[in-house]
Amino acid sequence: MHRTRHLAASLPFLALIAAPHAAAEFDACLDRLAAEANAAGVSQSTISSTTASVNQNARVLELDRQQPEFLQTFGRYLETRLTSQRVRRGRELLEEHAELLHSVQRDFGIPAQYLVAFWGLETNFGGYFGDFPVLDALATLACDTRRSEFFSAQFVEALALIDRDQMRPEQMRGSWAGAMGHTQFLPETARRHGIDYDGDGRIDLWNSLPDAMASAANYLRAMGWNEGERWGREVRLPDDFPLQESGIDTRKPLRDWAALGVRRADGGPLPEADIQAALLLPSGYRGPAFLVYPNFRIIMRWNPSTAYALSVGLLADQIAGGEGLLRQPPDEQPLSRDEVRELQGRLNALGHDSGQPDGIAGRMTRNAVRAYQRQAELPTDGHPNRALLDRMRRQARDG
Repeated sequence: MHRTRHLAASLPFLALIAAPHAAAEFDACLDRLAAEANAAGVSQSTISSTTASVNQNARVLELDRQQPEFLQTFGRYLETRLTSQRVRRGRELLEEHAELLHSVQRDFGIPAQYLVAFWGLETNFGGYFGDFPVLDALATLACDTRRSEFFSAQFVEALALIDRDQMRPEQMRGSWAGAMGHTQFLPETARRHGIDYDGDGRIDLWNSLPDAMASAANYLRAMGWNEGERWGREVRLPDDFPLQESGIDTRKPLRDWAALGVRRADGGPLPEADIQAALLLPSGYRGPAFLVYPNFRIIMRWNPSTAYALSVGLLADQIAGGEGLLRQPPDEQPLSRDEVRELQGRLNALGHDSGQPDGIAGRMTRNAVRAYQRQAELPTDGHPNRALLDRMRRQARDG
C-alpha cells in the first residue's frame, strides 16, 4: 500500500542527506520493518495502526552526524555538563528523594548518587525528555545505512512494547535517537529491564520516578555493576610516567599503577584494593588523568563515549559531596569530522592503521596516533589534536 511521507527538515539539509531516502524508498523500508515486526510476533493490528502514521525525519539524521561526544573537546564537554547548577540540583534531589533512592539502592545495589547522575545527564533531572516521535526517529535511523540493523531491531521492540500495552504511541516522545523517559531508555532496554516499581501495573518511564529509577538500577545491575566499588578516580602522574601505558585497553592492578608512581589527585596513595584499572588521558598528557575501574566499563555499556562515562562518574562524586577536578583540561579547539578523516587518512598512509576514515576518533584512531607518536618520538598519549594534524601536514609538505 502506498503511503505519503513527510520529511521534517530544512530543504538545504534535505538535499544533502534525505534525498537518498525518498518517499518510495522509505515506504519500502517501512514494509521491511513491518515484516520483521510480524515475524517477531507483533500483531497485525498494531503494525498497521502504528506504521501508517510514521514519517521520516531528516533532522534526526543531521543530529546523528553531530553527536557532541565526537565534535567537542573533553574540556568543553565537561563544561556544558558538570555545571554548578546541575551539581547543586543533583544534591537537592538526592535529599528530596532519599527514601526512594535508598530503597532502590537496597534492592538493586546501585548507589543513589550514580542514579541521580545518570538522571541529570540524560534529561536534566526530567527537565527535557526530548520531543521527537520515537517511532519516527527509530524508523528514520533504521532506514539509513549507517546503523540500520541496530535501529531496525529497536523499531520492532518499540512496536512490541505497544502491542503488549506497556506503552502508548502518543506517549512515546523522546530523543532524536529514540531514547525515552527520565533516563532515556531505548525500546529494547525498556523491554528487558523496565520495572513497575510503584506497583500500578504499568511501566511508565516518563511519569513515574520510582519506575524510572528502579529500571535504571535494574539495567546497571544486569550489566554487572560491582557493589562497593567506585567508577574510578582522578589521579596524578609523575613527570617520568610512561605514557604508552595509558589507554582503555591496558589494565593493571592498582598496586602496579602505584609502582609506576601514580597517586591520587590530592597526592595521597592509591587505595590498597584488588581492582583492575586502566589509565585515561582524555585531553592528552597536558590534561587530567583518570584511573577507571570495572564499573566505568559498565557506564560505557550504557553510552560508549569515554567523555560521557567520565561525566557520570565525576558528577556522581560531586553530587555525593566531592570536589571537582583538581587539574583542568587544556583550552583547545576541536577537530572537525573532516579534519579527523584527514588525520585518519594520513595515519593510514604512514602505515598506522586507524581503520576506515569516518571522522570519529575512536579506539583504533587513538592507537594509530600513539604508534605515530612513538615513531616520531613524541609523548605517546594517543591524543588526536590540531597540533598533531598540523605536524603531519608539514611532514607531508616537506617530504
